[in-house]
Amino acid sequence: MKHTDIKELFYDGEKYVGGSVIVCGWVRTWRDSKSISFIELNDGTCLKNLQLVFDKEKISEESYKEALVVGSALKAEGEFIASERNGYELVVKNVEVLGSCPQDYPLQKKHHTLEFLRTIPHLRPRTKYFEAVFAVRSRLSYAIHKYFQEHGYKYVHTPLITGSDCEGAGEMFRVTTMPWKNDCKTEEEYFSRDFFGRRANLTVSGQLEGEMAAMGLGKIYTFGPTFRAEHSNTTRHAAEFWQIEPEVCFADIHDIIEIAEDFIKYIIKDVVENCPSEIEYFNERAEKGLSEKLANVISSDFAKITYTEAVEVLKKSGKEFKFPVEWGCDLQTEHERYLTEEYYKKPVFVVDYPADIKAFYMKQNADGSTVAATDLLVPGIGEIIGCSEREADIEKLKAAMEKRNMPLEAYTEYLDLRKYGTVPHSGFGLGLERILMYITGVQNIRDTLLFPRTVGSL
Repeated sequence: MKHTDIKELFYDGEKYVGGSVIVCGWVRTWRDSKSISFIELNDGTCLKNLQLVFDKEKISEESYKEALVVGSALKAEGEFIASERNGYELVVKNVEVLGSCPQDYPLQKKHHTLEFLRTIPHLRPRTKYFEAVFAVRSRLSYAIHKYFQEHGYKYVHTPLITGSDCEGAGEMFRVTTMPWKNDCKTEEEYFSRDFFGRRANLTVSGQLEGEMAAMGLGKIYTFGPTFRAEHSNTTRHAAEFWQIEPEVCFADIHDIIEIAEDFIKYIIKDVVENCPSEIEYFNERAEKGLSEKLANVISSDFAKITYTEAVEVLKKSGKEFKFPVEWGCDLQTEHERYLTEEYYKKPVFVVDYPADIKAFYMKQNADGSTVAATDLLVPGIGEIIGCSEREADIEKLKAAMEKRNMPLEAYTEYLDLRKYGTVPHSGFGLGLERILMYITGVQNIRDTLLFPRTVGSL
């Protein structure tokens, strides 16, 4: 169907002024007067609506009356003109209703609560708020690929179905073709009858396979969906989310921290430059001061503090935290936000965490109690990046796994990496939805996903 995108009309409007233009889209709002009717049309290509003008003296009521319905899909042809108030308008000569919309259309009002819109995820992309969310998500995804491709990384696709648990937390979804009723006497017998002949799960991370790829390709990144069966019903957790995981050979913890900071600044700068209307919209609707916050992140150096120093800062803060702070505890969101929002007032790398609260694969420091791991904490969100140098010593890695009661035979290939020509290597994981929340000011992860999957909600 030949037509011109509304974004193109606003972007290069002078090219079209005075000419005949065809547009398609959905009716956002409409209003009527004695001699003229107006429709605000949006086609999803930009946040701005194009105003359609119906001069009742020049066009019959029969030809456009059916179009004056919120939610209906239209094809309109007319003269594209400059407008002092709207920038540009279309004076309609012909209109065709492509898809009519009944009066029970849920998006009749101009503004709806986010809570209500979560009940109709199939329709909410038609609202300005979610049009902006998914426009930024799209550009952010592109910027992520752009950064790694420009810096010599190879994009690898790690499996979504796996037999191992990268994090060792056991919060995995099982994949099976077995019926719910069976006559198996043991768990081993049950899984032997299944599709793969053993237990299979949805992946929580592509890291282990990513390390294997990096050991031949030098530096790689994965970018795809991951799954966690974590019974956490917070604004920051989802059961299905997208994760970015680079893996870099011949890089220690200091190298990967430098890469992570450069990466974060790059993707934020790209979105700010290419989604100015969306950032301006979120600055008004989601987080006051958002534009200034993002500009500060791009231009400032991130802070760096050890976990031990962070605990001391928190203890001396005079704040009453819901979760008491002691060395060895995992930092909670309230602790992370104090460090970023009140103490440093910018993003912070916390390094050298206690080994007992971090994953088995992280490099053990010489002190015997901490690992070469860091979390990047940002104001408003808390942790957005988990980062570490990987343990390259096979005996230390085995000891860490045995301490956690992990079956070594399930990680034979991973241990082989340390056996055959191992090198220092590091990587990090960044949740796409977390960084999207930070860039837009959106407060709930459910509002960053097209169809959010959370506890009790499919």
